[in-house]
Amino acid sequence: MSIEFIDAVKLKEMILSATQFLDKHKQAINALNVFPVPDGDTGTNMHLTLMAAAKEVRAASSDSIASIVNALSSGALKGARGNSGVILSQLFRGFAKALQQIERITTSDYAEALRLGAETAYKAVMKPVEGTILTVARVTAEEARKIAKTHKDFEEFNKEIIKAAKAILDKTPDMLPVLKQAGVVDAGGMGLLYIMIGAAQALKESFELDDSLVVPEETRPVVEFEAEMEEDIEYGYCTEFLIKNLHPYVEEGDEENLRDRLSKIGDSVVVVADGGIIKVHVHTNMPGKVLQLGLRYGELSSIKIDNMREQHRHLNTPVDQPDVYEKEFGVIAVAIGEGIASIFKDLSVDYIVEGGQTMNPSIDDILKAVETVKAKEIFILPNNGNIILSASQAQQISDKTLHVIPSKSIPQGIAAMLAFNPDVDGATNVARMTEALGTVKTGHVTYAVRDSNFDGMSIKKDDIIGLFDGKISAVGRDLQQVTQELISNMVDEDSEIITLFYGDMISDEEIEPITSLIEELYPDIDVEVHYGGQPLYYFIISVE
Repeated sequence: MSIEFIDAVKLKEMILSATQFLDKHKQAINALNVFPVPDGDTGTNMHLTLMAAAKEVRAASSDSIASIVNALSSGALKGARGNSGVILSQLFRGFAKALQQIERITTSDYAEALRLGAETAYKAVMKPVEGTILTVARVTAEEARKIAKTHKDFEEFNKEIIKAAKAILDKTPDMLPVLKQAGVVDAGGMGLLYIMIGAAQALKESFELDDSLVVPEETRPVVEFEAEMEEDIEYGYCTEFLIKNLHPYVEEGDEENLRDRLSKIGDSVVVVADGGIIKVHVHTNMPGKVLQLGLRYGELSSIKIDNMREQHRHLNTPVDQPDVYEKEFGVIAVAIGEGIASIFKDLSVDYIVEGGQTMNPSIDDILKAVETVKAKEIFILPNNGNIILSASQAQQISDKTLHVIPSKSIPQGIAAMLAFNPDVDGATNVARMTEALGTVKTGHVTYAVRDSNFDGMSIKKDDIIGLFDGKISAVGRDLQQVTQELISNMVDEDSEIITLFYGDMISDEEIEPITSLIEELYPDIDVEVHYGGQPLYYFIISVE
């Protein structure tokens, strides 16, 4: 039976079928992690992102294509986890944009939606890397446009674009040496291929949607802390508005110019363009000038100007429930482990979003934390390279002023908090905290989940592995020996402090001989030991 058109009902089935199929294969995707350590989470992140999208798709009306794709885009963005999840959400965003006015999708329409999805995803990544999910999406879309010219039947069309996706996926190790060295293809690209295969299955005549697909409400434990009130305000007026009915000469990307202009007369600048509307937020002493700049782009709407100094005077008035009022600065940190959470608490972090390796929080998790913190400006410490993109997307979505400090590890997050000064303005704190990230070296000690060869090192399953700033630095069977070797690779003549955060796999008795050895080897360096309580990692190590 030939299928030349896809309607809203069939599109919904394709999305839910893709979700089911990805669920079955997410562990295979996780196993493609470049390093053989127990934190391969690409499959899990992509699946949880798609599950969040599927939840909204299920609830959406099947009356129109637009209602389905908008639910897909919105759900994926809110539920996006990790870099792969954020990129997937952007693929869906472009896909949805292309199909807004389509009543019945042809293969040509579908190919164009794939193209716009890839284009949108590339724009969302500051430094796109070829050999990743982005390449698979882009090349598949390019091939899909060619295939659509000769294939009007969706079943045949999908067979061909899946072949094209598989072909480019197989080439990803030739584009990224790190993939070739590990002997794997790109995990995100593989996830995208599984999504395409799952969607195609919904077009088979014998297809039946599995009613067991459950899209749970994702919740994450959080720890909320109190923090002190602050007083200094450099820029007195919080100015917000929307720019609608843009002038004909305003082109996509022009909002970057507006953002640059506003940065010269204020701080906490947020300028986000979406669907022909530009949202503006800035703290300034010249709100009139800000409005004049906005008028150059279009009509102003929803104008809101608040005198922050006046508000702040009210904040300092004693009340029975001070926690309902905003303070100047708040901090959110992503962390896992009871001990690490406690350390961040002691450093005046307001809110802990539980997450890290293998458990990346979603954009929605971060936004919920943002809404809880009663502060005018909020600093976010992702503390993991795979969470930075999610935090940046939350920054664009939120109505609040957010600053993402791109910390890639717990030691970097702690260094950033030590540099935080509530007595200076937000921009100065961003500079101080970001600069502090480079003052600390990070090590991790974990175990291998599979046999592998990397950088000339033969690694066997269950070997102890030491990673130095993300690269394998030591391998062996003895925890003490690997930890010692890793630290020796991290320490140099300028090192002053070694800090070990031990995980939930190590007892207090086991930590003592390792600590004594490190103190003996480095008598001129301060050695600190703290209970971190993190899973999967015997040690997180900081050298300053």
